[in-house]
Amino acid sequence: MRGRKEYWLRAIGIASAVVVVASVGSIGSASQSYPSRPITMVVPFAAGGGIDILGRILAEHMRTSLGQPVVVENITGATGSIGTGRVAHAKPDGHTLVLGNWASHVSNGAVYQLQYDLQKDFAPVALIGHNPLWIVTRTTLPAKNLNELILWLKANPDKASAATVGVGSGAHLCAI
Repeated sequence: MRGRKEYWLRAIGIASAVVVVASVGSIGSASQSYPSRPITMVVPFAAGGGIDILGRILAEHMRTSLGQPVVVENITGATGSIGTGRVAHAKPDGHTLVLGNWASHVSNGAVYQLQYDLQKDFAPVALIGHNPLWIVTRTTLPAKNLNELILWLKANPDKASAATVGVGSGAHLCAI
């Protein structure tokens, strides 16, 4: 468990440094130094979830690195598109950031007609982590690899079920 904690602390530190470098580099020609006021980090998901917790940890590291408060604001709804849209329409001065994920920055563009353009209105600053998707079955299932599972599912469509974290999630879209 210790190795995992060290990994996350290191990833957060690196991400904080990348955010600082990217922000300062993009605002280097401005007459004021960056950041000139508190930063708002929009987490477009409910408070208490994994992305919110990661955002709060990252915000604290950014606060100490940047010398300005970083306020985490949870703006939920429509799989992250409401909070992400708020950031898309904010003044592009580096003081309003969004901490998104696959759902808020990839699948929303494919599923919804958005009031913003994910490719034109946003620039990635840092990859903070990744969350691989797994396909697991019970050990009594005759399939021992993905190809065998696909064959078994085609032969037994009425004997299978699947679970995901929610409709429209990455796991849901990969399962359909």
